[in-house]
Amino acid sequence: MECFALARGGSKHSTDVLRWGMPRLRDLPWRQTREPWAILVSEVMLQQTQAPRVVPKWHEFMASYPTPGSCAQAALGDVLRLWQGLGYPRRARNLHTAATQIADAGEFPSSLETLLRLPGVGHYTARAVLTFAFEADAAVVDTNIARVLARVAGRRLTPKQAQAAADAALPPGGSWAWNQCLMDLGAALCRPTSPQCSACPLRSRCAWRGTGEDPALGSAGVSTRQARFDGSDRQARGRLMKALVAAPVAHDRLAVVMGCDADRAARLAADMHLEGLVITAGLAVELP
Repeated sequence: MECFALARGGSKHSTDVLRWGMPRLRDLPWRQTREPWAILVSEVMLQQTQAPRVVPKWHEFMASYPTPGSCAQAALGDVLRLWQGLGYPRRARNLHTAATQIADAGEFPSSLETLLRLPGVGHYTARAVLTFAFEADAAVVDTNIARVLARVAGRRLTPKQAQAAADAALPPGGSWAWNQCLMDLGAALCRPTSPQCSACPLRSRCAWRGTGEDPALGSAGVSTRQARFDGSDRQARGRLMKALVAAPVAHDRLAVVMGCDADRAARLAADMHLEGLVITAGLAVELP
């Protein structure tokens, strides 16, 4: 099958990728540790936020909550305040709940099955913790790797095919370096636009090589353009979360703070209450 094209190169493809990637690894702070909690925090932050924005927040978060126990003991509102600026605050809520579960268990989950039990942890995040914290033989498929896999295969892949291709290409015993290098290859060379195919160590095995329709478009795991942010519910919710970092917001001020009509503001605030992101205290909304 074409989806295993990357694996057909045997050990040579991994040698080529590692030779290209190891001297060029991006200097990201979570790559300097194998602490599972630090890796989990980084992966949750990176789920929908680019690395340059995550770096300072990761440092701040780890300084405030260096262990699952310290995060679990903090009020959710404090975690949400620290999270401000990253967006998608449900990730912070899930991370706080996960910290509580880990602290209660007394040990960090170290298998795919147990990691998947944590809130907000899907198959990618669980596999990322396995390989980047425990250096287990686990292949990850983020948007950069998914793009590489589809282009090498020369066709769009289903989620099952993309994971199977990643699993088949993984060099046993070298998962940490391989996943990091393949991820950086996708970010630096096999980019969404203007890919640098001539410099790619996988060029000889790539079925696409920059000509014809891009098979990565619509392939599993490859990011697509987000919906318009201006005027969206996400923007309105973000405005409220930002305001709540400073002080509670009165119900009759919700529409002004959120920049939308009163009915929509009330609906969104009610949704956020149900999600556990805000609470109602008298005539105002505040962080929990």
